[in-house]
Amino acid sequence: MPARVWGVERRRQEFTEFYTSAKDDCLRIVLVSVGDRQLAEDLVAEAFTRAWMSWRTVRDHPSPRAWVVRTALNVNVSWWRRRRREVLAGDGSVPPSPAADLPPGLDEVLVRAIRALPPRQREVITLRVFFDLDTGATAKTLGISPGTVGVHLHRALAALRTQIPSFSDQEASR
Repeated sequence: MPARVWGVERRRQEFTEFYTSAKDDCLRIVLVSVGDRQLAEDLVAEAFTRAWMSWRTVRDHPSPRAWVVRTALNVNVSWWRRRRREVLAGDGSVPPSPAADLPPGLDEVLVRAIRALPPRQREVITLRVFFDLDTGATAKTLGISPGTVGVHLHRALAALRTQIPSFSDQEASR
């Protein structure tokens, strides 16, 4: 019996360390995607709850943080699907949020541009750029092919380039 208790305590400590180190990053990324701080906090809390319930699997995942973010975004999609008849359908973009909902340390123009991307492109940008996952890990996390990851990344970067002036463009305008 003491070995079982020790194993549970060890898993609890592993998860606590993971949660402490990952919660802010995961919240920041989900906030960029959904645009609403309260919703992002709820989604991340639900995702971490699910991570704890499946900790043996999650800890062996190539990127447990990406697993949490993906789970949070899936919870958001599931919520929307259950209530889509109740919610007014828009153009699919994330509604603009007040400056208070901006993740700390991220440029407001960049966050707005990312929020304007279609959902799959936002997910790919999130995993490839913010979590620095390779194409294979991103594809596995999203359940799509590596080629599809490349297409979404290319389209997202092209859209961001048109929305955000580059440094060289800013220098030329001076």
